[in-house]
Amino acid sequence: MKLSPKLELAGVTLRDMTAADVPAVEVLERRLFPVDAWPLQMFLDEIAQAGTRRYVVAEAGGEIVAYAGLMCIEPIADVQTIAVVPEFEGKGIGSAILTELIDEARRRRAQDVLLEVRADNPRAQQLYLRFGFEQIHVRPRYYRDGTDALIMRLQLKEPGA
Repeated sequence: MKLSPKLELAGVTLRDMTAADVPAVEVLERRLFPVDAWPLQMFLDEIAQAGTRRYVVAEAGGEIVAYAGLMCIEPIADVQTIAVVPEFEGKGIGSAILTELIDEARRRRAQDVLLEVRADNPRAQQLYLRFGFEQIHVRPRYYRDGTDALIMRLQLKEPGA
């Protein structure tokens, strides 16, 4: 996968997630999303569905520092998860992973990419807005702690095209 020269110089690599990565990803998941963490088996189930899913990890210094996943059932793609450890935020890793997921959605002929983002996560919202996502809905009290989810959409094709 092509990364920006900045990330290559920083020694960050992006690759497909494997079953061997899942234990480390699940540890990060519990750290980053303690209230809504996915269980290990959910990641294993997701990566086993290669026909409709694509999961990637970013590594730096041999450690996983970010991960993300996409589900695509034409014509809709849905970002299932995206996470960057705080120590690596602001280095372009989230943008690189999101670019890869959007490219994958295009390869799978999706017309739209959807995602949910916590209403109390302005940093993630700004990333999605920079990529052209627009907020289309709010799911009240979507997360276990009662926080709303903002539903965002990126149109890959113009309606009727």
